[in-house]
Amino acid sequence: MTATLNRPGVGTGRVVWFTGLSGAGKSTLASALYEELKARGVATELLDGDAVRENLSKGLGFTKADRDTNVRRIAFVAGLLARHGVTVLVSAISPYAETRREVLAGLPNPTEVFVDAPLEVVTERDVKGLYLKALAGEIPHFTGVSDPYEAPEHPDLHLRTDRISVEEGVQELLDHLGFGA
Repeated sequence: MTATLNRPGVGTGRVVWFTGLSGAGKSTLASALYEELKARGVATELLDGDAVRENLSKGLGFTKADRDTNVRRIAFVAGLLARHGVTVLVSAISPYAETRREVLAGLPNPTEVFVDAPLEVVTERDVKGLYLKALAGEIPHFTGVSDPYEAPEHPDLHLRTDRISVEEGVQELLDHLGFGA
């Protein structure tokens, strides 16, 4: 039975790439899915954009070039893990569509998950008040306000976190990935 847990093939990993605005629920969904997969005995790793930026991409700024470098570094690590049979959950804003397409094309068994919530909702969820500061012009290069976020045109899964619960989102992910009930 264990062999079927690492679909799409025995010993073959995959990368599930969560993209969306800050506060949309990427990390929340990825963490909840991580716990569920671990409980099922699936070899799983979670690469959270904030943790990777702190530990692997320290010193990078928020220019397009630096953001793209950060995304490519995350993809490199995710690819290494996936090629060794791990289901890798990546939670990263990854704002530029072309860069996302590029890195996803080079990953084993990629799934792009667009975690979506309107600007008003992510602003309400923002306990640090960063969106309000960005909207007031106090924070430059803020994704979704003063810097672009290019939403995926055809994601493998589109989750509207303003309309579903975390539990519903995790179930949709499990079903989509072939781990359902």
